[in-house]
Amino acid sequence: MSMTINDPRPTALVIGAGLGGLAAAMRLGAKGYRVTVLDRLDRPGGRGSSITQKGHRFDLGPTIVTVPQVYEKLWDACGRNFHDDVDLRPLDPFYEIRWPDGTVFTARQDTEAMEKEVARLSPKDVKGYRKFLKDAHRRYVVGFEGMVAEPMHRLWDTVKVMPEFAVLRADQSILKLAQKRVKDPYLRMALSFHPLFIGGDPMHVTSMYALVSHLEKEFGVHYAMGGVQAIADAMANVITDQGGRVRYLETVDQILVTDGKARGVRLEGGEVLHSDLVVSNADAGHTYKHLLRGQTEKRWTDAKLKKARWSMGLFVWYFGTKGTRDMWSDVGHHTILSGPRYEGLLRDIFINGRLAEDMSLYLHRPSVTDPTAAPAGDDTFYVLSPVPHLGHENPVDWESEKAAYTDKVAAVLEQTMPGFRDKITTEVTFTPDTFRDRYLSPLGAGFSIEPRILQSAWFRPHNMPTEIQNLYLTGAGTHPGAGVPGVISSAEVMAKLIPDAPEVSVQLPFAQAAE
Repeated sequence: MSMTINDPRPTALVIGAGLGGLAAAMRLGAKGYRVTVLDRLDRPGGRGSSITQKGHRFDLGPTIVTVPQVYEKLWDACGRNFHDDVDLRPLDPFYEIRWPDGTVFTARQDTEAMEKEVARLSPKDVKGYRKFLKDAHRRYVVGFEGMVAEPMHRLWDTVKVMPEFAVLRADQSILKLAQKRVKDPYLRMALSFHPLFIGGDPMHVTSMYALVSHLEKEFGVHYAMGGVQAIADAMANVITDQGGRVRYLETVDQILVTDGKARGVRLEGGEVLHSDLVVSNADAGHTYKHLLRGQTEKRWTDAKLKKARWSMGLFVWYFGTKGTRDMWSDVGHHTILSGPRYEGLLRDIFINGRLAEDMSLYLHRPSVTDPTAAPAGDDTFYVLSPVPHLGHENPVDWESEKAAYTDKVAAVLEQTMPGFRDKITTEVTFTPDTFRDRYLSPLGAGFSIEPRILQSAWFRPHNMPTEIQNLYLTGAGTHPGAGVPGVISSAEVMAKLIPDAPEVSVQLPFAQAAE
């Protein structure tokens, strides 16, 4: 509905049209608020947006859709059906992991098929794998069902689950849990690498993240036709249908606070927008350090932000190839090319801050599922390499390293897709510098604050900061954390903290009233 200028509903400003901000705007619209979303890009989606060049659509960020229920719940809260707006396709297999010696592990939803894969690699580990699945389910019940969509801004909310965390040995890392259950080094990697998709070091993030294995088995892995951009576009459409607005190419410079209450924002161009409440979907670090500059902050001071452990950076190479749709038939939609090292590479990325010679890559080829991703007969790819963020003692100078690192990535890909580089017709490269400048991500980190146990739940920036009234946070840097289900759920948490707007009579334009 397009509302009249005299719309009497209380107002809400959402900073950032990332998936968390869009979800927040949808829920606020459903609660009766007149919402305006402000974003510095030219389209919705934030890190889940896209760039199109020469007919190739490059999905810039998330590519895997898990836990469709979080979308279904979001759309249902708005009185709509998610599947009417988004074409979601289940994938089977989910992905393939390949190692330099030719070993391959194929991940599927069917438990029997997965046990056969485990038995093929290491027959003695089947029993341990079954135990790992039980571990994953128990952690799902406690960590996902019990915490993900629940507010954690009060210390007691976290303290009361500590006994269960102790029983589940949440203090152990996900890698330690995998090592406890299986002996084969490849299986250990296959069962523990998932936190990398939300910016966590498997050697240090809590074993609670074993729940991802249960999520995959229970709900599957999906792809949205049109990419995650199609989901973001659908979310923006819901917002406008609710009478809200999404303003693009607008950068918020500051959140305005008076008498301890958020009253609106100032844009970079100087325009001031007033509002009854403000939601920041900007990175929590950027929100506290820049958008709230000048405010007295007790918890997330500049010193604490500097001491926090941040997720790794990302090197992402997007490229389109000509006439390759029938080439490299063994390369599916999702492929993980594991490097020769696992733990050593993790140490270089997260601890040493060193750009290693070797690498592990995630290769995305959406054109095998979605013909709209590339021109007919062509292919669209993105290849991602986890790299150190920009906050280490000797940060990588990407201006000078980008070309050489691209060549190293190409050399690894050449073993899987021989001759691919000669077929490239268009390309885009993102480095941690890009994440810093495009998304205003502190230290160029790919996923905000790293999800270690003492940087999660109450220990993470709260969805409702206690220092400033009428201000709320969503997105990867707040509870429950990074990953698409996490950022969508952060808006659900926010909605539980904000009262419904008072009912008002909204006058529709004449044409719509006639309908």
